Amino acid sequence: MTDTPQRSRPLRVLAAMSGGVDSAVAAARAAEAGHDVTGVHLALSANPQSFRTGARGCCTIEDSRDARRAADVIGIPFYVWDLAERFREDVVEDFVAEYEAGRTPNPCLRCNEKIKFAALLDKALALGFDAVCTGHYAKVVTQPDGSRELHRASDMAKDQSYVLGVLDGRQLAHAMFPLGDTVTTKDEIRAEAERRGLSVAKKPDSHDICFIADGDTRGFLDARLGTAEGDIVDETGARVGTHQGAHGFTIGQRKGLRLGTPAPDGKPRYVLDISPVTNTVTVGPAASLDVSALTAIRPRWCGAAPAGPAAYTAQLRAHGGETGVTAEPVDGGLRVAFAEPVRGVAPGQAIVLYDGTRVVGSATIASTDRAAAGAA
Repeated sequence: MTDTPQRSRPLRVLAAMSGGVDSAVAAARAAEAGHDVTGVHLALSANPQSFRTGARGCCTIEDSRDARRAADVIGIPFYVWDLAERFREDVVEDFVAEYEAGRTPNPCLRCNEKIKFAALLDKALALGFDAVCTGHYAKVVTQPDGSRELHRASDMAKDQSYVLGVLDGRQLAHAMFPLGDTVTTKDEIRAEAERRGLSVAKKPDSHDICFIADGDTRGFLDARLGTAEGDIVDETGARVGTHQGAHGFTIGQRKGLRLGTPAPDGKPRYVLDISPVTNTVTVGPAASLDVSALTAIRPRWCGAAPAGPAAYTAQLRAHGGETGVTAEPVDGGLRVAFAEPVRGVAPGQAIVLYDGTRVVGSATIASTDRAAAGAA
């Protein structure tokens, strides 16, 4: 059954309110269910003006004010907590370091792991709260023995369980996702917000990376890592172009390569490999992106770790589909073999394993085996 922590009594709930419509409705539903709810907005930038503004933000001064107004309408206490330093260290600096190392990180997963369900949850528990409530679309199912499982949202179109796959059993024990059980459209959530008198009802969703003010990821990385001319080479090692920094590329990228030498077959070429040590980017045909297996590190299990190899489905990006895999914990990491080759798999990304709708756990991709060319 779907449940909230210790449902037999009203809970003291800390509702993380971003200033958007989803978190506002989630807080309102928690309060309507009879819980003692306090709203909190996380100040994640030492200089909020440097984060996105208007419709593109989730960490701005406007968002803080929108969250406060929503809390006032719901009738719950509201606070702003400064987690800017922790966010800078655990999310922003990690993001830069991963790109510098030639990997492709997902900062939303890192934020959920390190900020919303680590720093925030730890502080909430220390203050006597029972649960942290967010506007994520996922659900927690309580088993007869009291254990809790993370599952996909009832509405697969809005499911956000992928970015929550980093949560462990302790964190799930104190997580609340009031939107996860409803099979509703975003328009219906907005209509509910309007019925509740929440001014964020028509506020556009935030997009992309909250701490990159103009959406220019390459420019953001250039400013922090500098630029340095390097070679773009094909699979034979022949130089076909130049670039201003290997950190500006991701595995599977096609656009923006600006190659001076066309491929012999005239077909598009894609980024196959990134070497930060030599500042070299390797490109080749789409078929060379096919991956048959991968090794992942830092697994985090939403419950007990698997005892051996088993069949699952896997999701490789936030808005991607599922693919069949066999996965096995090996030497503190995870070894995954795909039922059929997949493309666009990059070190640094997260792989999240599912057993039906249940999230088994997640891990960070460290290396891949190319279907035709061996290990990448």
